[in-house]
Amino acid sequence: MAATIVTIEDLLSFKQDLIHEVRLILQDSLKQTDEKKEEKKNEKSWLKSNQVQRMLAISPSTLQNLRLTGKIPYTKIGGVIFYPKEDINQLLESKIRNRV
Repeated sequence: MAATIVTIEDLLSFKQDLIHEVRLILQDSLKQTDEKKEEKKNEKSWLKSNQVQRMLAISPSTLQNLRLTGKIPYTKIGGVIFYPKEDINQLLESKIRNRV
């Protein structure tokens, strides 16, 4: 079996190659993370009736009245009603009183 001699230059070259590869992997990972964040940001979140009732501390009939009067937008699929989370949060923000 022949012996291989590793020089300091070989080690430095290996170090540079390794650092380069690690940077590429990290950049790719960060890019994927940013893309996932962007996808999540563009994704619309929906809430079910019981979640909205808890958020607003209201009864089912009050929620129905808000729906019927057009104060809260909704989507109905089958028998399930969904509310855009962003619109519910905006409703809560618009009703804040005594903001300092």
